[in-house]
Amino acid sequence: MADPMPQFKSLALAALDWPARVLFPPVCAGCRRHVSQPGSLCAHCWPQLRFLEKPWCEVMGTPFTHDMGVGFLSAEAIANPPPFERARAAVSYSGVARQLVQGLKYSDRTHLAPWMARWMLRAGADLVADADVVVPVPLHWRRFLHRRFNQSAELGRVVAKLSDLPFAPMALVRVKVTRQQVGLQRAEREDNVRAAFRVPPERDIEVRGRRVLVVDDVYTTGATVGAVAKALKKGGASAVDVLTFARVLPGDFRPGKAETI
Repeated sequence: MADPMPQFKSLALAALDWPARVLFPPVCAGCRRHVSQPGSLCAHCWPQLRFLEKPWCEVMGTPFTHDMGVGFLSAEAIANPPPFERARAAVSYSGVARQLVQGLKYSDRTHLAPWMARWMLRAGADLVADADVVVPVPLHWRRFLHRRFNQSAELGRVVAKLSDLPFAPMALVRVKVTRQQVGLQRAEREDNVRAAFRVPPERDIEVRGRRVLVVDDVYTTGATVGAVAKALKKGGASAVDVLTFARVLPGDFRPGKAETI
């Protein structure tokens, strides 16, 4: 006779969960319509999510319209090689993806992080397989006190847990108070974050000789993660890969739409 306990436990958990669902019914992560599962998207929002798929540049992770063959690199990767080895993102920073990022970052919707991180793992499977440790892009301590949490750390914690990798949120610190990157051009962004990060001497054991997977919410021009990669390599990291939830692609910003990142 089959053991009835697993089924009993499942029914008990469902019964305990019922009052919460009645009082706080799950809503769409994009538009707040009612949905069946917390953190999921409704039928209206799901088609707006543009997942980034192969074929893409092996270095930058930007998608190609046609398959260019194994190892083909984008013009950006050739003309301006980044200080990191590879970058991947789960979705294009447009439509509902923008709402998810801004909801996590500015509206304290930290419950979105596990769902976003799972999509990141799908896009960055090759990076995760080679990684030794996960390090989030840090906030300056003043901004952290104001915001109360670091959205990159929320994503990185889940990525590390689901990948069974060490999570090192203190391995890198932001030592310079930088301006918000919103509205800055590429050169201005690079100047803004130059020398903004450092591996503390007492923490270099967490990255020295290791391949580091850097986690952030959005890849815009690459200025921030580029500065992070340089700091990590200066601190002894053997290689750096970058995994973000969203990636800004040409056409993601249109007239009349906010460019808050």
